[in-house]
Amino acid sequence: MLPYTVNIKLSARTLTGALNAHNKAAVDWGWQGLIAYGCHSLVLVIDSNTAQTLQVLERHKANVVKVKWAKENYHHNIGSPYSLRLASADVNGKIIVWDVATGVARCEIQEHNKPIQDMQWLWNQDASRDLLLAIHPPNYIVLWNADTGTKLWKKSYAENILSFSFDPFDPSHLTLLTSEGIVFISDFSPSKAPASSGKKVYISSPHSSPAHNKTAAATGAKKALNKVKILITQEKPSAESVTLNDCLQLSYLPSKRNHMLLLYPREILILDLEVNQTVGVIAIERTGVPFVQVIPCFQRDGLFCLHENGCITLRVRRSYNTIFGSSNEESDPDPVQELTYDLRSQCDAIRVTKTVRPFSMVCCPVNENSAALIVSDGRVMIWELKSSVSYRNYRNSSGTSPLYSPISFCGIPVGALQNKLPDLSLDNMIGQSTIAGEEHLRGPTLQEVHLKFLLTGLLSGLPLPQFAIRMCPPLTTKNIKQYQPLLAVGTSNGSVLVYHLTSGLLHKELSIHSCEVKGIEWTSLTGFLSFATSTPNNLGLVRNELQLVDLPTGRSIAFRGERGNDEPAIEMIKVSHLKQYLAIVFKDKPLELWDIRTCTLLREMSKNFPTVTALEWSPSHNLKSLRKKQLATREAMARQTVVSDAELSSVESSVISLLQEAESKSELSQNISAREHFVFTDTDGQVYHLTVEGNSVKDSARIPPDGSMGSITCIAWKGDTLVLGDVDGNLNFWDLKARVSRGIPTHRSWVRKIRFAPGKGNQKLIAMYNDGAEVWDTKEVQMVSSLRSGRNVTFRILDVDWCTSDKVILASDDGCIRVLEMSMKSACFRMDEQELTEPVWCPYLLVPRAALALKTFLLHQPWNEQYSLDISHVDYPENEDVKNQLQEQLNSLSNDLKRLLLDPEFTILQRCLLVARLYGDESELHFWTVAAHYLHSLSQEKSASIADNDNISLPQEKVTNPLDICYDILCENSYFQKFQLERVNLQEVKRSTYDHTRKCADQLLLLGQTDRAVQLLLETSADNQHYYCDSLKACLVTTVTSSGPSQSTIKLVATNMIANGKLAEGVQLLCLIDKAADACRYLQTYGEWNRAAWLAKVRLNSEECADVLKRWVDHLCSPQVNQKSKAILVLLSLGCFTRVVEMLHSMRYFDRAALFVEACLKYDTIEVNEDTKKLILAVYADYARSLKNLGFKQGAILFASKAGAAGKDLLNELEQCKSEITEE
Repeated sequence: MLPYTVNIKLSARTLTGALNAHNKAAVDWGWQGLIAYGCHSLVLVIDSNTAQTLQVLERHKANVVKVKWAKENYHHNIGSPYSLRLASADVNGKIIVWDVATGVARCEIQEHNKPIQDMQWLWNQDASRDLLLAIHPPNYIVLWNADTGTKLWKKSYAENILSFSFDPFDPSHLTLLTSEGIVFISDFSPSKAPASSGKKVYISSPHSSPAHNKTAAATGAKKALNKVKILITQEKPSAESVTLNDCLQLSYLPSKRNHMLLLYPREILILDLEVNQTVGVIAIERTGVPFVQVIPCFQRDGLFCLHENGCITLRVRRSYNTIFGSSNEESDPDPVQELTYDLRSQCDAIRVTKTVRPFSMVCCPVNENSAALIVSDGRVMIWELKSSVSYRNYRNSSGTSPLYSPISFCGIPVGALQNKLPDLSLDNMIGQSTIAGEEHLRGPTLQEVHLKFLLTGLLSGLPLPQFAIRMCPPLTTKNIKQYQPLLAVGTSNGSVLVYHLTSGLLHKELSIHSCEVKGIEWTSLTGFLSFATSTPNNLGLVRNELQLVDLPTGRSIAFRGERGNDEPAIEMIKVSHLKQYLAIVFKDKPLELWDIRTCTLLREMSKNFPTVTALEWSPSHNLKSLRKKQLATREAMARQTVVSDAELSSVESSVISLLQEAESKSELSQNISAREHFVFTDTDGQVYHLTVEGNSVKDSARIPPDGSMGSITCIAWKGDTLVLGDVDGNLNFWDLKARVSRGIPTHRSWVRKIRFAPGKGNQKLIAMYNDGAEVWDTKEVQMVSSLRSGRNVTFRILDVDWCTSDKVILASDDGCIRVLEMSMKSACFRMDEQELTEPVWCPYLLVPRAALALKTFLLHQPWNEQYSLDISHVDYPENEDVKNQLQEQLNSLSNDLKRLLLDPEFTILQRCLLVARLYGDESELHFWTVAAHYLHSLSQEKSASIADNDNISLPQEKVTNPLDICYDILCENSYFQKFQLERVNLQEVKRSTYDHTRKCADQLLLLGQTDRAVQLLLETSADNQHYYCDSLKACLVTTVTSSGPSQSTIKLVATNMIANGKLAEGVQLLCLIDKAADACRYLQTYGEWNRAAWLAKVRLNSEECADVLKRWVDHLCSPQVNQKSKAILVLLSLGCFTRVVEMLHSMRYFDRAALFVEACLKYDTIEVNEDTKKLILAVYADYARSLKNLGFKQGAILFASKAGAAGKDLLNELEQCKSEITEE
């Protein structure tokens, strides 16, 4: 037989319930794959894959209003390991930065005592990864170092700040949403506070504008709505026009530069910040459900929207080519009217009531294919997007364009037969939106896909208090095999929840009563009695419900049969120690005694029986006499049913159990029962002692009242100690052996409940008062610990019980049930000590070395020339525990991911990308996405040029699968140009004022679209002050020829203009005469680096463009700018792979450098000459050294042998170690 192990190690934990209104926006989904959210003053951390609670952080004294995970946008190594850092802020203005794995607060920050409005970690982490920006009401923004808690700077603004949003493309841009408008800050820097007070804009809907009046004639409300122009003005709008007050949210679009969204309850506005103008409106019909929140995606131009009914919808921007193709609608004079976002998928709504409503939603930042909804009743619903290929070629009636699956998987185009996992992330589910005028290449590779939401995780909380709690009978040596630590919780709606305390999960929910459950008593390890009383009628009578529940089957029976209607309320029920008898105490009615085993009433006391105020069964009972009686009966039965031994062994176990049942029934029929005693007190404080045996009840002794005690409210009895508590807070300890009593006044008012701890000889006791609880040691008669509401905790205690001999359970009015150590101090636990029912993939929980070693193990498959996810045969000298943890992590990966990792076709680039996603490593993810794209496309170009010297097929490859526009400056030039043209088209259609028209004309000139620019310039009306200037400019643009003298004149004028501070105008003139390269140089000289890069990409040929971008790279690497990670990405996009390797090596990113070299060699994109060879060997040698430091010997040997001469010494060293180990 297998040895039976039972885990009764119960860790301290907190079961949480409904949230507080303050917690509405306190939720965040980190790159680490975990979701954190606030529940009252607690912070919960749950795993998004398995929906298990991993950690409950308790230190805040007030309700939590914001939580934010630290970013992972930096290179991870032993010095800067993978760690779980979280910042949480509360109503009193305190910010705590946590180390979540250990549950320890790393630092606490306090500036004012008002609730924090918003906070964010800075995303650009090249200089420091500890910076946290917070809004301290009403109008301060403060930058903190969240590692040390020091304040770096503080700045105040004129209006109250509601929230802010960082520009995901430029770390120096920050936008504040204030009570009156929007403030743009363009000089944000970690080193000093912004000097200017920002550019303030207001939003208004110009009802009087002619553009608005014209469209009233257009048919259909939708069309009218599309053409409403919403202006962003510098002046404060007049009172009657719409202001910004009802704006719910402002955020930048991470999928394309310089776009922002504003969320209103009934519409989402998309603004183009270059012209400060709405270019798209997503509106809800009159009958639709209003928005609550929106999360813009990075990988695709899509929006996750949360509605008031808890429904999450995904909207994706429509591709433009379909707009031209739709000939059946009446032709619109200007086709590209809007950025249109089509509804692509929606999940089910929840039932919204007064207490249940959706609070907020978060989206997975790594894969953007799942969203979690936090509901006010404590539920967390995790919805995952799934894509399905649709083979039917039908057109849906709504006219939305089809979505296609992407050509590439994990950054590289894959064939139809290759292994891929389309639901890995959003960009692997749906392809890019195409750009206007560019038809999809309808090939066999393009499959149309549909998206749908699936509920993959649900976590529910406790219902609203009141609670009545009772722990199941304690663990003993006899019940160790079937023992489960179950806690029954009676709730105000009449259901009883049973929780399993090793995992903290709900074991069963039983709806057995129709009114509030007042008390629960267990009758065995698998059954309990619970009672509920309805609200009293005008005579003071109620309906009493007493149910006996069998837990395994869930069957419940009315214990008192038909009784219970219109009688005084039950005050308490008490089960005897041998679980034979039940005493029921009523408010104004004599006591009833029942036999639990037969559900029969043994005795109803007479009318003159004293009123019971407290009652307790005696722990001493005559068990020996019971055993004797049972033996005698069994012998008598055995005489009647004699069975030979041989037959008995073959009798089925079920028959044996039937026989045992028959025995117990005969015992009952012959009334075999042990004698048990109980004591109770009456209103005068007199103590009565009664004996029960079978159905006879004998009155055996009375003890007169103790004069020092008030009215007794509760009694507890264990061993030779009896304890009484009264209404005035006195505790009276009786030692029955020594016959002495000792009274102790606690001065804590009414003693609500006293209970002894389980365990032989354990004389600890918990007492509950109106204002808290105390633990006493009755042997020493002294207090062990105390808890007082308002003093050391904010909650009020509703009920108490013992969980084990050294842990207590407290139910409190903040809707939580806490299992605490005897000291009753709330403590966070270490996450690695948690007992989880399902394994969780989270390498952040491993020690730093192990997390990095696991990553190398995954990256270098095939390991030792064979694919394996079994780490046990790898020579890894750490202790066995760590190895087991690594193996557990590997086992917890899904089968789909395992299949990919073991697939020989899965290239090294795809593997790097996949591991970056698994680890939630933002900087790796961006690096490998860009690297995979350009390595692949350059090797394709090479092979194309070898195969066909005319290079005809080259541009096509570039266009069919360009790098996503969310990478902005890193995209291919041709794709970038098309995108910019499309954007100007849209701006042109949307312009409504002269300012907008002028901005459009300027952009068109820079893009080289001179004819359209001239048309716009000639639109200027004669009464405008710029009329003359614009007319001349139009003439100039049309007459510019490439003749020498005119060119030199224009160049001279341009340089003078630039020298005199008119940079933009000078640059325009230079672009007119095709001197865009000079224009870029001037822009760079004057610090307009982004603008120069933009101009180079839209106007210059690839060589000139590369020169401009390389100068930008040098600037980004300079110590005062320190954006090396961005510089590396720019170099990748230029194909300067050797420079990338050099930079990675000099920055000591050895792992990334070595893997990148491997990939370059595989794709043959790096020229191997003397210099590069030296560099490659140095990279390998350094990487081997870093692997040795991780304790990953085999990997170190592999790379040391690749490093040739550079790795020779290291290789010898490693071989020596290896031989020493084998000798041992």
